[in-house]
Amino acid sequence: MELDFEKENGLIPAIVQDAVNGEVLMLGFMNREALAKTQETGFVTFYSRSRKKLWMKGESSGQKLLLREMRVDCDQDALLVRAELDGGAVCHEGYRSCFFRQMDRAGEAKVVADRVLSPEELYGKGKK
Repeated sequence: MELDFEKENGLIPAIVQDAVNGEVLMLGFMNREALAKTQETGFVTFYSRSRKKLWMKGESSGQKLLLREMRVDCDQDALLVRAELDGGAVCHEGYRSCFFRQMDRAGEAKVVADRVLSPEELYGKGKK
């Protein structure tokens, strides 16, 4: 299957969902190389827009995403990645999901989930 990487300058959004309970865990971006690496290794790999390089989720924290299934949207320009979390948190702030804030209609946000790991537990002492 040929995916449309051209709409977003070589990247496609990849929504990561827990393969067991359906919880949305995070949103990342993949280029062709990240997709190929994910398929080859079975560990979800993204392209970091800020660092301009590939990164396997969990390479520094140990909180890896094990690929279980990938689905492609109707326009073939986005992925739904169903994965199993090998660890307790996907979010770099220590929450299981990156979507831990709820925003009301006025634009105010509040935390609606419990942190499962501290930054120290994720990255070691002194790192954040």
